[in-house]
Amino acid sequence: MKKVIITDNAPAPIGPYNQAIVAGNFIFVSGQIPFHPGTGELIIDDIEVAAHLVMENIGAILEEAKADFSHIVKSTIFLTDMQNFPKVNEVYGSYFTDKFPARETVEVSGLPKGVNIEISVIALKP
Repeated sequence: MKKVIITDNAPAPIGPYNQAIVAGNFIFVSGQIPFHPGTGELIIDDIEVAAHLVMENIGAILEEAKADFSHIVKSTIFLTDMQNFPKVNEVYGSYFTDKFPARETVEVSGLPKGVNIEISVIALKP
């Protein structure tokens, strides 16, 4: 069985997918981009602001699934420029206190809507 997770506090899907799916003991959160769900603003020019917004969107989805950042076991970060890695890494790390999740960061040639960052996560269901 799978359960769809959707919240107005994170960007609505722009294609045939859901914000997250709960399957068994796992929450699979789709890749989030720096899109502000309330204003519709897309952050492209400031990687630190963009990274914070992505993490806030992930947090809103996890909250809807009754979880939080401490439940994340795996993250994937996509960047269009690996030169942004140090700044993104600092922002990303500020959302965790210990027992950091497994993670990979990859540079890609492009992301949806021309953004420069996207992050997806897998979390344990509390």
